[in-house]
Amino acid sequence: MPLSSVFESLFKWLFMLSVLVMGATYFYKDTLPDPSYYDLDQLEEPMQTPTSDQAFTLQVNGQEYTVNPKFSYELDGVVVGYHDADDFSDIWHHKRWKDFINLRDLCVIWGENVESGVYKSMTFSNDSWTCWASWPDASVGALFKMNALSNNHLLTDDDAVKTALMSAEPGDHIRLKGVLASYSNKASGFQRGTSVIRDDTGNGACETIYLAEFKIIKKANRKLRRLYGMTKWLALFAGIGFLIMFAITPVRNNRRY
Repeated sequence: MPLSSVFESLFKWLFMLSVLVMGATYFYKDTLPDPSYYDLDQLEEPMQTPTSDQAFTLQVNGQEYTVNPKFSYELDGVVVGYHDADDFSDIWHHKRWKDFINLRDLCVIWGENVESGVYKSMTFSNDSWTCWASWPDASVGALFKMNALSNNHLLTDDDAVKTALMSAEPGDHIRLKGVLASYSNKASGFQRGTSVIRDDTGNGACETIYLAEFKIIKKANRKLRRLYGMTKWLALFAGIGFLIMFAITPVRNNRRY
């Protein structure tokens, strides 16, 4: 048997195994850990204090934004959902609003919502500007505190903050510091405000935060996510290897004489 045939078979089985493991880890890597995984003393209500910061402007991607700080803000929370402004399904931020500073929305919970473990029985999802929380029955819904959940429109033009922000995933304990702010883009006519209380709901209830700091305090499912990442690259490598070997392996002739 030609050596190329051996490698072709090896790459084929390696590809199938990688895809199988990648598929399995994909469905478990974002599982939210139990409450015992977190330091509950750190997951208290956000801190909001007066600020003396004045309005400032930013230049990003040829657009000018005016940011108006309202309050200083600090939040420790557990990520339960997110939405990226550059997601292919998002026709709003980049295309219509020319908004290139709201990089990501993070939906987070804290306090009793983490301590009670009620989130384990719930599902969370994000669209272009909303976080949705749903529960299977009234008893679960009664345990969940809507004023201990927030959807955060997160603004930054700092590369280091952006890198940390974009690495946050469901289940991670994150800490952010910045200012609650409204902002606008005069050229596109876009403007967005911010909530300054935790008890509001509906349109306008999201917190808009210009970030000064962003940290992942504790990463969830680290081993599963590492395995998922490895198998993605392994599947790509094995797939390319199989195609190359398939192309150069001599044509098989199974006819018997």
